[in-house]
Amino acid sequence: MSPEAPVLAAEPVPVAVVGNPNTGKSTLFNALTGATQQVGNYPGVTVERRQGTCRIEGGTTTLVDLPGTYSLAAVSRDERIVVDVLAGRLEGEPRLRAVVVVIDAANLRRNLFLASQIGELGLPMVLALNMSDEARQKEVRIDLEAFARRVGVPVVPTVATRGEGLDELRRAIGRALREPGSFAPVPWPEPLRRALDALPGELSPAERSRALFDLEPAAPLPPELGEAADRARRSLEEAGFDPVSAEAVHRYRHIDTLLDGVVTRAKPEAARRPYAVDRFLTHRFWGLLVFCLLMFLVFSSIYWLAKPLMDGIDGLFGALGVEVGSWLEGRPMVQDMVVKGVIEGVRSVVIFLPQILILFFFIAVLEDTGYMARAAFLMDKVFGWTGLNGKSFVPMLSSFACAVPAILSTRTIEDPKARLSTILVAPLMSCSARLPVYILLIGAFIEPRFGALWAGATLFAMHLLGLVVAVPIAFLINRFLLKLRTIPFLLEMPPYRRPTARNVLRRMYLSGREFVMRAGTVIFAFSILIWALTYFPRPEGLAAWVAKDNPAEGEELERQVRTAYLEQSLMGRFGKTVQPVFAPAGFDWKMTVGVLAAFPAREVIVSTLGILYAVEEDDEEGLRDRLKVARRADGSPAYTPAVALAVMVFFAFCMQCGSTVAVTAREAGWKWASFAFAYMTGLAWAAAVVVYQAGRAV
Repeated sequence: MSPEAPVLAAEPVPVAVVGNPNTGKSTLFNALTGATQQVGNYPGVTVERRQGTCRIEGGTTTLVDLPGTYSLAAVSRDERIVVDVLAGRLEGEPRLRAVVVVIDAANLRRNLFLASQIGELGLPMVLALNMSDEARQKEVRIDLEAFARRVGVPVVPTVATRGEGLDELRRAIGRALREPGSFAPVPWPEPLRRALDALPGELSPAERSRALFDLEPAAPLPPELGEAADRARRSLEEAGFDPVSAEAVHRYRHIDTLLDGVVTRAKPEAARRPYAVDRFLTHRFWGLLVFCLLMFLVFSSIYWLAKPLMDGIDGLFGALGVEVGSWLEGRPMVQDMVVKGVIEGVRSVVIFLPQILILFFFIAVLEDTGYMARAAFLMDKVFGWTGLNGKSFVPMLSSFACAVPAILSTRTIEDPKARLSTILVAPLMSCSARLPVYILLIGAFIEPRFGALWAGATLFAMHLLGLVVAVPIAFLINRFLLKLRTIPFLLEMPPYRRPTARNVLRRMYLSGREFVMRAGTVIFAFSILIWALTYFPRPEGLAAWVAKDNPAEGEELERQVRTAYLEQSLMGRFGKTVQPVFAPAGFDWKMTVGVLAAFPAREVIVSTLGILYAVEEDDEEGLRDRLKVARRADGSPAYTPAVALAVMVFFAFCMQCGSTVAVTAREAGWKWASFAFAYMTGLAWAAAVVVYQAGRAV
């Protein structure tokens, strides 16, 4: 029995949008909801939850974009979310009042399998025949009126990328809510009907089908139901039916009846002919070569296109800091808090926007054209042994530019465990923020002693190190921690399409907005916290004590005063306290303070060391000279090539980036963000100790 039709003038009615992958489901959802979307996670899981408001005839609905799935036989966690939300048994989720099933108009037969299963739930339903323009190009003809009569629910042709059919779809949702129909039920053969009727009577038709046909249910069946299902399956086998294939055989037979005489193909063979270019793009050698070249161009473009924009943002906020600082002259604490806390905190959020927007521009283009599916198929062969699939490679590769947009891009990975595993190893890639650390130390200790060739080799090794270590770590995480079960990598090759500016720009806007609203707040909070730790306390008389009997004057004296205040701050004191932990890696207390103060962003260590060694701001050459002559308390050099290598290895592995921690927490939860920070810091410390001790021995 269908749910009672809601009063649309009241609060928004929850309606799900569901469909197979590659049907344009999310594009249709975006087109219907516009900028009203809210993104979060389902309670207790890392599966993304997207909802937005859609105005319909007589009121509004809250559309919920469910993960793509081929059937209700749930295997992965996101597929289980679909089943639980549709069945109304997910805690914290309102019970749905209708479902919009998005169908590829050129592949009705396959897509109607899911629609037929959902029809057994008894919810009002609307079929959106999306990508109708492609169906017309393939000369697929559909008698919409006859088809709607046969299936028993409204049928609306749409082209989501161009906004075609959206108004009619909104009207159809309103009609379905007021006058709910029912999807044409499957006429099961008598033995199947008896097996289904043998299950408990309080179950809905959909729950009976799942209990009988789903041999690996989303959740363990209650003992009584499990025993009843086993008896029903044995009765099927005795009647000559295979429980594994019975549903597919008879459901598809029913679908064929619904489509008979309704759908015609003028050129059936041409419509199914594979693209000749796929032989090249999915070739194990040429395809891999094309993919690597394309990814190199993409991420080189991200780096070079974003750099001037990031430099511009940096310069803008620098000028703003100088201007605001001049207004607050005479109030040193407020001035420092506003300039180095608030303004610097906002800068640390906004400066990532160019990379995020450019990355999602390329991702949207590659997905819309259909190439991303080919790339995932190609890289699945490379990553299969680790437990990851081909879709993990793009986020890992993009981490070489920045881990923040890379972690956000893992949303293209459907399997939540594979997505989580990718998030946990992506920050190991050597991002651009590590480069200032490498350049400083290589220029000070490697190049002068060993020459430019070894300096270049060291820089290359630092970038390669993360990738070499990330792959076996992914294997260990999947094998022993997440216990990732190998799931066949099912992938439908979508047709090649021309991306639309509207869809690409919407994807960029939504990704950028979400980063600023979600992760940006946490990054800003980290920046304020680190500022406070490096500013307080401010001992009275410290400046006078530094100036007493000090021959330095002017700016040099100011730099020495800043150094003294940083040394006496909470961060400086904490650095001295924990320095013995870093002593086996060769770090003195100043390097330890630099490592701790660099938590918001790795490159901050350069400016922190500049303050500690009292050099002018941005005087990297002067800082190198100070590092070369720096001494420990016993008179030995504070920095050697072994120490330099240990510091670089530490930064190559550690999660020394508040933005990355914040985004990881946003995408996977604080438990996994804490785990990632802990294991990467432990790995970084152990590797730094090994490198330093080995360097000393050599």
